[in-house]
Amino acid sequence: MKEFRKFLLNNRITPKWVIFLLDLMLCMIAFAYANYQLTNLKIIFIDNKALVEGFITVALSSSLFFFSFKTYEGIIRFSEIHEVIRAMFAVFCSFFLMLLMNIALVLCKVPVYIPGSVLFVYFFCAAFIISGYRVLVKMLYSADLAEAETVPVIIYGAGTKGLSLQKTIGKISDTPYRVVAFIEDDETLIGKTVNNIRIYSYSQLESLLKLLRIKVLFFSTTSIDVAIKSHIVDKCLAHHIKIMNVPLLDGWMQSHLNSSILKEVKIEELLGRPPIQLYNPAVVNFLSNKNILITGAAGSIGSELARQIAAMNPGSLIICDQIETGLHDLEYELQKKHNLGGKLKFYLGDVKDVFAMEQLFNTYRPQIVFHAAAYKHVPIMENHPSEAIRNNVLGTKVVADLSEKYYVDRFLFISTDKAINPSNIMGASKRIAEMYCHSLQFDNDKISSDDPIVYRMSSPEHRTKFIITRFGNVLASNGSVIPRFREQIENGGPVTVTHPEVIRYFMTIHEACTLVLEAVTMGKGGEVLLFDMGEPVKILDLAKKMIMLAGHQPGRDIAITFTGLRPGEKLYEELLNKEEEVIPTHHKKILIAKTQQNNTTQMAADINKLIHLANACRDEEVVKQMKRILPQYISNNSVYELFDTFVKTNQPVVAQM
Repeated sequence: MKEFRKFLLNNRITPKWVIFLLDLMLCMIAFAYANYQLTNLKIIFIDNKALVEGFITVALSSSLFFFSFKTYEGIIRFSEIHEVIRAMFAVFCSFFLMLLMNIALVLCKVPVYIPGSVLFVYFFCAAFIISGYRVLVKMLYSADLAEAETVPVIIYGAGTKGLSLQKTIGKISDTPYRVVAFIEDDETLIGKTVNNIRIYSYSQLESLLKLLRIKVLFFSTTSIDVAIKSHIVDKCLAHHIKIMNVPLLDGWMQSHLNSSILKEVKIEELLGRPPIQLYNPAVVNFLSNKNILITGAAGSIGSELARQIAAMNPGSLIICDQIETGLHDLEYELQKKHNLGGKLKFYLGDVKDVFAMEQLFNTYRPQIVFHAAAYKHVPIMENHPSEAIRNNVLGTKVVADLSEKYYVDRFLFISTDKAINPSNIMGASKRIAEMYCHSLQFDNDKISSDDPIVYRMSSPEHRTKFIITRFGNVLASNGSVIPRFREQIENGGPVTVTHPEVIRYFMTIHEACTLVLEAVTMGKGGEVLLFDMGEPVKILDLAKKMIMLAGHQPGRDIAITFTGLRPGEKLYEELLNKEEEVIPTHHKKILIAKTQQNNTTQMAADINKLIHLANACRDEEVVKQMKRILPQYISNNSVYELFDTFVKTNQPVVAQM
């Protein structure tokens, strides 16, 4: 028996003609048995001529219906009950045809060469043997797989998708999976069985993992509470169990279920809060048929904004960036997916280049501006304060001023949580840009000047609505911690974390951009809109979980090293400073920060001085001026800590750069 099982596993699919001949041979054996069985019982005596004629008749009749019902096309080891029934029905049709022939011979008064009693015994024997050997082969194959060579798995979700997965995964996947249990959070299903597989509560998971020696857990559904999913993942990772997502049912039922279709659970799915789902028809209606400009369109946020807006039928979509390749790739992607034709405009230009931006606004006349262009890497900006100001402050000022000049309806500035009580150049530059945009909404004293830096002009009849949004780290954005960790894990480590206590707020790119679109629709002008990002995530825990999701053990397979806080870095980020209050909105994930209004005339003068210093690349003076404008800017782990004393005492300090 063991040799037969081994034969089943080690041999390829049996050819169709072999199955056909085997079925035909079994029918002949059944017919011979029926004749000799009845002879031994003295019911009839065999006539050799009649016996040969009977064999020929059985062969022809059986062949006819085996071909008609294609009983030979099924793979025996994978046969289901409907295939067994089809084989039995073919035998019945063969029997019934011969029975009709007997009746016809009797009516024609011709001697019957196959007695009716033989036919009946033949039918029952043939049906039993042909169906029986199919069931036997399937049982032997399944039993052998269950012994040692299968991978015991557990499926979360005993609904339609879970059952379809259970029936299919062990047959057509690259790996011989064997489902041993279902996990459910539906109490009405717990304790029941499906296909002889028991359904358990997810609270019983930990004991099942050890008892059943589970190797893999599959999530068969996407409609699962994030808290439950995180709990299940944590338990599985603690027991070194692989976790996989199964694509939508339509994506694999008609194809081969292989490793390229099965997807590992991504860290983005485990934020510790439900994903933000938003489809607001008001957003679509507001943005459709509008001329929309996105600066920094080649970046992570800018490109995702472009993707979402392109699907909303804009009047025109202007994508602007100074990165040639990124802009080209985005244009190709949008045209391929949405076929915008002439509605899609791309403009290669630098936001701090006043004359280039003037040409852009004059040519395309945008009605809504999303300003996503910015330098964002803290360590790099700490070493280049003048460039941080030129890009993040001057660039914002140029685009904001032109928005007023060209009667833009709404200008949305994308800021960061690092702008609150900033401890680095990047965060401080974004906060100063915030202050400038905020001042434009409430400054009634319009400034006009030939100086390209002071480029504010607007008509009394029109006021652009300036809206500011703040959110934390965006998962998988360019240069963010997630792609870096993935690369380090793929290279065998070590994974580098700055400090064991560092925590950050996270949201996905899609979530961030969805909320940005909601914010520009609901904003009335002058608001600082905050996004509810849930609970902060400890970066060390994030690194450990990513290592375990990749199938490794932190500290054993992949080392984690601490590099120390980088210049300007904090242990944690904030979304509000002490002077700001929070006001709820109709959207539970968006809050309004009530900010303090500053002296706009003095601010304009201070910012202009800051920009002139940055244009002159006077880095030390730039930092000092930033600290004058923004007293909350206290440097951390940076050479610019010396200037905090300078600002407070107004005494000169020589920086040791």
